[in-house]
Amino acid sequence: MIRNTRQRQAIQSLFDKTNNPLSVEDVRAGAEREVNGIGIATVYRNIKSLLEEGVLTTVDLPGEPPRYELAGKGHHHHFQCTRCSRVYDMKACLNGLKKMLLPGFRMTNHDVILYGECAKCRRQSNHHRS
Repeated sequence: MIRNTRQRQAIQSLFDKTNNPLSVEDVRAGAEREVNGIGIATVYRNIKSLLEEGVLTTVDLPGEPPRYELAGKGHHHHFQCTRCSRVYDMKACLNGLKKMLLPGFRMTNHDVILYGECAKCRRQSNHHRS
């Protein structure tokens, strides 16, 4: 049986409001706005439950702790800001990936992660140069 606690509601609501993958710490900080003093163990427990229920899916980035986003978004890729480390959903997929395969190879899946500066960090960077 799944208990619909204030903590779980705050975590679920946070994912419902954001389009971007969130780290465990992002979830804790966001949920704390609704539930003061929410603990990291509570966040992990609720994320695990939401994963098991198929509400969330894991976003794995090389060399990074996992992030989580709502399941059912369909195939998409991600952009990670090299300054603030935030991760954003990309709404498109690259065409022509199969053309890059070596002869005789068959692609069954792919992930593409773009890296650079997000709009917020670029604005801050340009502001500091002025």
